[in-house]
Amino acid sequence: MKVLIFTDTHGSERALRELKQKAKGVDAVICAGDISIFEEGMTRLLSQLNKFKVPVFMIHGNHEDKGDLERACSRFKNIKFIHNKSISFDDIIFLGYGGGGFVKKDPVFEKAMNKFKNLKGKRFVLITHAPPYDTKLDELMEGHCGNISIRRFIEQFKPEVAVSGHIHENDGKTDYIGKTKVINPGYKGKIISL
Repeated sequence: MKVLIFTDTHGSERALRELKQKAKGVDAVICAGDISIFEEGMTRLLSQLNKFKVPVFMIHGNHEDKGDLERACSRFKNIKFIHNKSISFDDIIFLGYGGGGFVKKDPVFEKAMNKFKNLKGKRFVLITHAPPYDTKLDELMEGHCGNISIRRFIEQFKPEVAVSGHIHENDGKTDYIGKTKVINPGYKGKIISL
């Protein structure tokens, strides 16, 4: 399966047009949040994303309210809002957890992920807006600013791939936590094979 992953387009219609071209021939698309700048033009942006004509699995970033984005996504046939949910597609499970990006430990995330313990040993992709702690994805001049709770989840449950964004300085970077490939695809996106 080929999947186009992206994050942090922040209202750029040009970025979405370029992603649409890149999406030709993929089976699905993942957006790891911040499609807008504080929800400005969000419905218009989602309408463009819906025209990719493949399933789009989406979470909110720190620029979208969870409820607002969930309601907006429900209006579009091809877009599935998967915050705190898992969805199976072509023998792969996609698990999403949106929002945040500003805390090192997240007890709300930890509690929410308890219901997904059955994913251990299965093929799945984790999609978060916040990056996991102590990787190339969360490294800034001051050190690491990612989320320890997300890192621990990855270490314990071993998703095949973990997609995140939020830290624009690290767009396009890839790293590993054990055998899990962690990726910040940035606004230009990346195509991955699963």
